Amino acid sequence: MNKNLKFLGLGLIGGMIPLGFSMFLNYSPFESLSDQVIDGNRLPTKQVNYNSEAAIGPDFVQASESSINSVVHVTTKVVRTTVQRDPFFEFFYGPGTGSREFKQYGSGSGSGVIVSSQGYIVTNNHVIEGASEIEVILNDNSKYTAKIIGADPSTDLAVLKIDAANLQPIALGNSDDLKIGEWVLAVGNPFNLTSTVTAGIVSAKARNINILSDRSSKDNVPIESFIQTDAAVNPGNSGGALVNTRGELVGINTAIASQTGSYSGYSFAIPVNLMQKVMRDLIDFGLVQRGFLGVQIADITQEIKEKNELTSTKGVFVAKVVEDGGADKAGVKEGDVILKIGSKEINSVAALQEEIGKRRPGDKVPVTIKNKKGDEVVKEILLRNSNGETSLLDKATISKTTALGATFSPLSEKEKKDLNLSYGVKIKSLSVGKLQSIGLEEGMYITKINDKPVYSVEQLTAELNAGNRGVLLEVMSASGRKDYFGFGL
Repeated sequence: MNKNLKFLGLGLIGGMIPLGFSMFLNYSPFESLSDQVIDGNRLPTKQVNYNSEAAIGPDFVQASESSINSVVHVTTKVVRTTVQRDPFFEFFYGPGTGSREFKQYGSGSGSGVIVSSQGYIVTNNHVIEGASEIEVILNDNSKYTAKIIGADPSTDLAVLKIDAANLQPIALGNSDDLKIGEWVLAVGNPFNLTSTVTAGIVSAKARNINILSDRSSKDNVPIESFIQTDAAVNPGNSGGALVNTRGELVGINTAIASQTGSYSGYSFAIPVNLMQKVMRDLIDFGLVQRGFLGVQIADITQEIKEKNELTSTKGVFVAKVVEDGGADKAGVKEGDVILKIGSKEINSVAALQEEIGKRRPGDKVPVTIKNKKGDEVVKEILLRNSNGETSLLDKATISKTTALGATFSPLSEKEKKDLNLSYGVKIKSLSVGKLQSIGLEEGMYITKINDKPVYSVEQLTAELNAGNRGVLLEVMSASGRKDYFGFGL
């Protein structure tokens, strides 16, 4: 790894394809809440004002004025609860009575962007991860308690909501139109300095810096296709706005390349076109409806080019085709090269992931392939979700398997045998929410709720989603150790 990127892990700055993106946003097979509440695109935007007399470039005043009131300060309180058991006490008074809670307190801060006059705010997942309380401070210093609408660790995005009136949503731009060398502004709250604006240029696009690689799992595939800029970004800027000279949002500032944890030349932002898809899914469904091509891909290096006798390094190499996946059914073969998604040329894994990230299961996508014979053909691929299905999950279905930021699955017969259990469910995935904030982890088993055995996922989620009461969970680790976690809903 390049030494200059050695400490990218410290650069978190807050504490698989389209026929046309606009066509996707305009098509809705269901009643879309996000279409009703996201109103930034309905706002008029001002044209760039160039100072012809001084001839020194664009005037950033209008862009700053039109965006600064749409960027908020996000502060969080984190409470980590650990439980120690007293088996002797439990022997006399029952399970859970011998538990002693110990709490650790912390705090964090970052930025967010108002995308709806009805109070919806986009920020980074890492800004609010593990938070037990979230407060949003507007540019006029008014404060509001925020609730989490949804979060997506794969893209490091999250959506919050506050109950406030007369909010000013930011105008949404088009990150596909950004050019390298174009001026952009970073708006946020670095080092708790509210309403800070810095300027720079777009240094690169579709940049993958592997900063989310530690979150990779079967159910979580990181998508990194950052806009790289040299606008000064520091801790606290996370979740803030990257805007063009018209004041339109083109990205969400997310990371920096730094050996110190502070700005040293490069910052990275999530493209707004990808953000819009994730944001709308979180508002409409509470989770991201992610489509996959059904291939394993790699950037074409000189070594891959020579080994596979390719004519150039253009495109993305298909290293493996998933059996019965969308690409397999469309006739894509191992060793093919993907050249285009729709009309857009693809020359990196990051760019391909970004295009895929804009689509949903069930979308049909024309993909230009160069096969081993050297022929270019267009394949229409039907995107599928991680379970191989093409239909979208509705809210009712989602609520049966998810609650408080966690997704659950039944225990396999092997797990029951290994753990000597006849009941219980497994935490399949975990994102921002109450269960994460109290210290639960993926892979743990929930065996009882309020001293009642948990026999099904539906039983557990129904009780957790009911709300307005206290909950005591009996939890077992993969090693078989029992713990108890209590919290209020």
